[in-house]
Amino acid sequence: MLVNKRMKSPVITVQHDMPIVDALNLMKQEHIRRAPVIKDGKLVGIVSEKDILNASPSPATSLSVWEINYLISKIKVSEVMNKNVYTVTEDTPIEEAARIMADKKIGGLPVMRGDHVVGIITETDLFKIFLELMGARENGIRATVLIQEQRGQLAQLTQAIANAKGNFIAFGQFAGADQSNRTVTFKVSGITAEELKKLIEPLVEKVIDVREVKV
Repeated sequence: MLVNKRMKSPVITVQHDMPIVDALNLMKQEHIRRAPVIKDGKLVGIVSEKDILNASPSPATSLSVWEINYLISKIKVSEVMNKNVYTVTEDTPIEEAARIMADKKIGGLPVMRGDHVVGIITETDLFKIFLELMGARENGIRATVLIQEQRGQLAQLTQAIANAKGNFIAFGQFAGADQSNRTVTFKVSGITAEELKKLIEPLVEKVIDVREVKV
């Protein structure tokens, strides 16, 4: 899956000289937490709701509410935005976008087509993809097992379940206890929890969990 399949487009942007009060109101109106910042049609930064709120005076300030409101009204987006913007393109693999966000500890990436912003991919989009990958909105039997890191182990496991008329709803692989194994979590239908556990026990290193999930 590529970024262009899950990015939000058209993207809501703000101008660099927009007052932060207006930018915050726009974010609340559109139910977003960050927006690319544009100047002369080009991307110059990204601003988040947190950036704007952090620009407000401390509650301990001695200024009056009128003085505070006046000062805030004079602050522009360009003064609080993050100018160090990480971006991706439409054909970036979705897992690469997720890796950048995790490594850089950021919540969203503008999506570029040349010099133009055509979308944005956020952590919320990634959460939705994870829900789909793990079949979180579907009923089934969910199992987590530890298998040996050997060629053919996955094929043996999946074939045995298919032969028992089990239908895979979701399947994911994760790091194991060490380099000799890996954790596999999957959800199937067409078979009971008891039948599944009995079937897979001889084929895996350890059955960690088997349960019926009803959404």
